[in-house]
Amino acid sequence: MEQDGHNSPRIDLFFPVTGSELPVDHGYQLFAALARALETPSNTWLHDSDAFGIHRIRGRYLGQGRLSVPPGARLGIRLPAAFIPCWLPLAGKHLLVGNDRLAVGIPVPYALKPASNLYSHLVTTRNGHDESRFDAEISRQLEALEINARFARGPRRTFRAKEKQIVAYTLWVSDLTAAGSIRLQEMGLGGRRKLGCGLFVPEE
Repeated sequence: MEQDGHNSPRIDLFFPVTGSELPVDHGYQLFAALARALETPSNTWLHDSDAFGIHRIRGRYLGQGRLSVPPGARLGIRLPAAFIPCWLPLAGKHLLVGNDRLAVGIPVPYALKPASNLYSHLVTTRNGHDESRFDAEISRQLEALEINARFARGPRRTFRAKEKQIVAYTLWVSDLTAAGSIRLQEMGLGGRRKLGCGLFVPEE
């Protein structure tokens, strides 16, 4: 994978998906399914690269940790535009996400658009179980990105990555400039981007 491609503008690449249900906590299972579909034993590029973020699939909560996959559901990848060709082979494949199957359609790219208020459903940092340390780390990362904005921490959430239980929080960032909004969407906050964490979208 060409390192120069990391410098190309980041976009969202959305694949339509059809299926019935998914686990609510499907971030790790979705990443694993994508790796099985796209990698080879000699080329583990998705595991090896930090260039990609994987949006969790939205649906309606059914109870008992299950989510319906509605008509119009989409699988989103945030990536440098130069890496779109890496993902095109996903179109037409079937993904096994845990025990649930998704059919993947033809993707459409979308440019990131500035918004003064952004939201991330899950943000995780090192020692994030301590709320004061989480807030301090978010402040530090925003300063490092030269983003002057307000943020508000929402509900504490947990999700699984293999056998590990991870603590995360919902996060709102507000009063962003246009440049700061794009930078935050491109770079994100915290870690575990490929599990759906730290990816910001305009607040609906």
